[in-house]
Amino acid sequence: MKVKAPAKRIFRRRVSKQSLDSYPKPNQVTEASLEIWRTLPAAIRQDPSLASFRQEHERLHGPDEDPLPNEDVSADDGDDSHSKEFITIKVTNPDSSVEDGKTTTVVAEQSEKNGQNMTTDGEGDDGHETTMGGHHEHGKLFGYIKIGTLLVVWLIFTGFLMSKHEKELTPRQLSVPEGAYRTYILPEPSLGPRIGINFKGAFLSDQHHNNTSTYLSVILQLLYLPSNNSNTSFLSEYDAKYTENITNVWLVPIPSSLDAIDQMDEMTRKHVFDIGPINHQKVTSGKAVVRMRLTTNLEADFPTKFTYDPTPMDTETGVIYAAIVLLGLYVLIIWEIVHRTFAAIIASTLAIGVLAAMNERPSMPKLISWIDVETLLLLFGMMILVAILSETGIFDYLAVYAYQVTNGKVWPLINCLCVFTAVMSSFLDNVTTVLLMTPVTIRLCEVMELNPVPVLMSMVIYSNVGGTLTPVGDPPNVIIASNSHIAKNGVNFATFTLHMAIPIFFVMITTYFQLRMKFKNINDLRFSEPQDVQEIRHEIAVWQRAAASLSSYSKDEDLVRETLLKKVNRLSRSLKKKLVTGSVPAESYKATLEEMKRKYPIRSKTLLVKSAITLAFVITFFFLHSAPDIQKLSLGWTALLGALLLLILADREDIESVISRVEWSTLLFFAALFILMEALSELGLIDWIGKQTENVILSVSEESRLAVAILIILWVSAFASAFVDNIPLTTMMVKIAIGLAENEALDLPLQPLVWALALGACLGGNGTLIGASANVVCAGVAEQHGYRFTFIEYFKVGFPVMVGSVIVSTIYLMFAHVVFTWH
Repeated sequence: MKVKAPAKRIFRRRVSKQSLDSYPKPNQVTEASLEIWRTLPAAIRQDPSLASFRQEHERLHGPDEDPLPNEDVSADDGDDSHSKEFITIKVTNPDSSVEDGKTTTVVAEQSEKNGQNMTTDGEGDDGHETTMGGHHEHGKLFGYIKIGTLLVVWLIFTGFLMSKHEKELTPRQLSVPEGAYRTYILPEPSLGPRIGINFKGAFLSDQHHNNTSTYLSVILQLLYLPSNNSNTSFLSEYDAKYTENITNVWLVPIPSSLDAIDQMDEMTRKHVFDIGPINHQKVTSGKAVVRMRLTTNLEADFPTKFTYDPTPMDTETGVIYAAIVLLGLYVLIIWEIVHRTFAAIIASTLAIGVLAAMNERPSMPKLISWIDVETLLLLFGMMILVAILSETGIFDYLAVYAYQVTNGKVWPLINCLCVFTAVMSSFLDNVTTVLLMTPVTIRLCEVMELNPVPVLMSMVIYSNVGGTLTPVGDPPNVIIASNSHIAKNGVNFATFTLHMAIPIFFVMITTYFQLRMKFKNINDLRFSEPQDVQEIRHEIAVWQRAAASLSSYSKDEDLVRETLLKKVNRLSRSLKKKLVTGSVPAESYKATLEEMKRKYPIRSKTLLVKSAITLAFVITFFFLHSAPDIQKLSLGWTALLGALLLLILADREDIESVISRVEWSTLLFFAALFILMEALSELGLIDWIGKQTENVILSVSEESRLAVAILIILWVSAFASAFVDNIPLTTMMVKIAIGLAENEALDLPLQPLVWALALGACLGGNGTLIGASANVVCAGVAEQHGYRFTFIEYFKVGFPVMVGSVIVSTIYLMFAHVVFTWH
């Protein structure tokens, strides 16, 4: 007997629905699939849809000590939707003024009549995805252009990296004798018209040019060869026809005594000599050779190590290439063409490819040395601590407590959060503060039915403002305060904090009013949909993220992935029902508070005590970091040791689940960004910014130089910090500030320049999403919780705040140091 086509479809649909709702049974769960299940976030592991995995885990390994409370969508949520079809499309939310451009999942329902027509006519099938023709074609075209462009970029840097060798310069030892000169003949085959000379030894910086009378003098000469001499290895001055100086003398300041040389740290000094095309032609034709001649007026022999670079990079061209690479990175991030981590990897690899094209390809050890392992250790250790601490339920509990203290009022709660974050960031590293505060803030916003994105933006802005207050609050301040020359000029912890306290106080007030004006409509802080609908959307995003992290590489992994996708489908049907029937908001503050107290208790007091012990250790040693005589641990080592201590105390068997909650994409983004910024520095971009800053200051009249110097350092460091990493920028600007202060012709005090640099570098980080480490960490943690804010969203809030903060700082510095000369 044959079955009619419509009946076949109905039968097939019922079978597929049964398959959709059926979760694996315990006897289907293998040990390998349990290993994959243990890597999922705790909230997903404890969901009833994965109960079979939980039961099998308890049967094999015993029950856990701290099971998480869980809720699930009622079983009948999707029952009356079985006869209807639904589709999922991505659209831009037009109603939210806070989340412009954010894509949300919208469930659309086709009419039953349309479905009947499709069944009767025998055309179409279940699960069709509705698209708008023109928009779909435009999206496909954009996708092809994106892939094509990235492929061209890949071919460019791959070609350069494949065709160029790593640049390795051979170091040579030499000693310049007292009262005589030392020469060294540079081999001619590979020399170009420009020759780079690098010295490493007991040298002084350029800032000491006016404070010393002892120099190493370096000059390049041309030795003309006799016609019958082709061997230059043993060529002496007496064998040459005559000698000609072809460059100016390079004076390198050195210590004035052997005792000072013994106490000096090793420093690298670089200089590029241009011998010109005519002299270069004489060398390549074999008529002459290039010789380096060194003399010193030190009353002793001067030892040093040097390398010569036969083909140094043209930094003028390098600056242009560096600007193009940096612009490309921001295009990728601002328009969200690719994920910011992938964008940073592409940009850093392209920068290395550009270096290779200019015969400056760095070696792998040099690339690794560019990565700030200290910062990555700090982030990794604190991420482990936060991951385990979140399992105790303390973040939920603190959110409920804050809700109770502020009586559920929005702005008092946001103010408390921001002020507390700013104070913590003043004494802890602001990255650590953000890692600890972001989960609490997200839970608070969920409790109060607020959109976490604008609240997190406000919090991280205050974190950067608070970190400016002390020398240990923000990495640029650490660089500034740890400089020995600055420390000798009276800048210590107390002086730094005192001079920063007044402008930061006014900046915090200005920032508060700016944020209140930005979000003057309280609805801008709320979701445009009811809370329960938004919660389901958020839960769908979290489950989709978990499913996307798994592949179909093995049957066990596929089993877990299919279970997660079934949960996503079930939630989608529940969302469709909510959109059709509507939802009921909470009736009162008291009812909501009682419900939250019942729903979010401390889940494991034992683990909380262990976490508190570890956190006390970490925070105590963070505070002691400013007193190196007491403890010798860096911030990174402290965070790592704290993470190891908590892992030992927690005695976790499923270490994979903890490791999987580390924000690896954020760590990889930082590593790529560190390499990118060092590559841009090698291309000359950072030095170019510094030289332009110095030239502008030197170009104005003497009575205006202090005001202009403060303005230039403040605003250049602020805008540059918003778009490039502020760590290499601060390192470069410190040298400029010291050089300006040491220049006797300018007669500028050092401290006002230091305060301008600290305010500009730290407050400038609020300008863009990648302007400060805390911003990137906050965005990464929020994305892990299912809340994503884009570069443009943050820019609309952070950049005006940054400009307002720098204007307030400008007014303060002008009055304090130009009008009243408080230095």
